[in-house]
Amino acid sequence: MLALAVAAAAALLLAGGSHAARHHTAATHRRLAPPPPALSPAGLPLATPAFTLTGIAHSASAYPVDIPLGAPPRAGLLFDISSGRVLWARDPDRRLPIASLTKMMTALIGVRSTTADTPVRITRQAVAEGGSKVGLLPLGKDVRFESLLYGLLLPSGNDAAVAIAQHVAGTIPAFVARMNEQAAALGMGCTRYSSPSGFYDSGNFSCPRDLALLAHVDLAQPRIARVVRTAIAAIRFPIKGGRLYLDNNNPLLVYGYPGATGVKTGWTEAAGRCLVASAERDGVRLGVVLLDSKAPGTQAKRLLDAAFENVYHLPPVPEPPMPVGA
Repeated sequence: MLALAVAAAAALLLAGGSHAARHHTAATHRRLAPPPPALSPAGLPLATPAFTLTGIAHSASAYPVDIPLGAPPRAGLLFDISSGRVLWARDPDRRLPIASLTKMMTALIGVRSTTADTPVRITRQAVAEGGSKVGLLPLGKDVRFESLLYGLLLPSGNDAAVAIAQHVAGTIPAFVARMNEQAAALGMGCTRYSSPSGFYDSGNFSCPRDLALLAHVDLAQPRIARVVRTAIAAIRFPIKGGRLYLDNNNPLLVYGYPGATGVKTGWTEAAGRCLVASAERDGVRLGVVLLDSKAPGTQAKRLLDAAFENVYHLPPVPEPPMPVGA
């Protein structure tokens, strides 16, 4: 009888212990469960950044490049395109309007979705788009995609942006959704798009850290890299004479900065003058992002020169003058 009582008590203790163990294990699992993934500003799961920037500091004096810029940009970043090393920064995570820097993402999605010779039908909405334009887009006719890519990135054609967006996704909202999906997939944690052109500032913003990442990704696309390093282009176009001549409005290319390789300019009243620029000398590839700068070309030149000469110890290169305020 006593043996039976002891056995019963043991069974109860074991059952209680097992229940307690299960409860403890479940609670532990709840505590150790991974947090939900971070979301992009568009509310999408944010991937690990496609390009890692290193050395972002809390003080400007902690960077290898520390030069006075007079009226500095509202935010900016100077970085090594190959290694991701940050050489200078000012509020690198500050979210600001980016105007036509938006077209860097439009170009990326475009080249990943089409071939150079893909015909793109020009719609009435594309022709009627406001702001900076390629112009001469033939309503109802087909234009070679690569010609529109030059029009998108050199004179910053909003009409080209609409034509590309409609061709790739069918509608502007569908293409904007693709832009935000791509931004989240690249790990761009402070970027949201609301148009393919950046002509409208509402809900359209990014930060220097994300734009440096996007510049790295864009320049890894040979078709984009070839376009953005071009100062003047004569492209095949369905107009009289068969050629359209386009000038790049990047001040580094306009004024012949040695080694300039891109990338994109932007301007609206809300965004101010913006520039993502890149240059290469002796195998050293540098990029600079300037948001709301009073003189983006001049400031980019000074930052790049300081990095090439003082960080990488390359000899100075004779440069043509750049106008004050360029």
